[in-house]
Amino acid sequence: MTPLTILRYPDPRLHTVAKPVATVDARLRQLADAMFQTMYEAEGIGLAATQVDVHERLVVIDVSEGRNQPLVLINPEIVWASTETRIGDEGCLSVPGIYDGVERALAVKVEALDLDGQKQIHEAEGMLAVCIQHEMDHLIGKVFVEYLSPLKRNRIRTRMLKQKKDEEREAVR
Repeated sequence: MTPLTILRYPDPRLHTVAKPVATVDARLRQLADAMFQTMYEAEGIGLAATQVDVHERLVVIDVSEGRNQPLVLINPEIVWASTETRIGDEGCLSVPGIYDGVERALAVKVEALDLDGQKQIHEAEGMLAVCIQHEMDHLIGKVFVEYLSPLKRNRIRTRMLKQKKDEEREAVR
């Protein structure tokens, strides 16, 4: 299976709000598999369908060190979040090489469908909780840099656009 192309900030498609998944079927399972392959090859821990230009509410996550605890969240909804928060450095496959502090709830409870279409409830804390919140932001068209100051956001935008031009120039050679 060929890895999918990950959209890069500031691509406007990253701001598209994802629609709910209507049917959990073979097409969606194949998409989830391709997303896992793409995420693992990019050495990420989470990927939202929005990041691969599919605007459906689907997220894949694996925060395990052994890369052997894949989690699929279809139509996820956070039903509870701790009031206690923490600021931690985050990165994103759509904003490669950029890391900055984002405030997130320490723990969350999320309801979602699994690949069999069954409703699941997941309680998460630490890295998994952060990853769930980060990926769910993508489903509403929000990239983590939007939590940063306008100055930082503009610098990141400029850097990403320059990086893209440099890569395009390299590809022509």
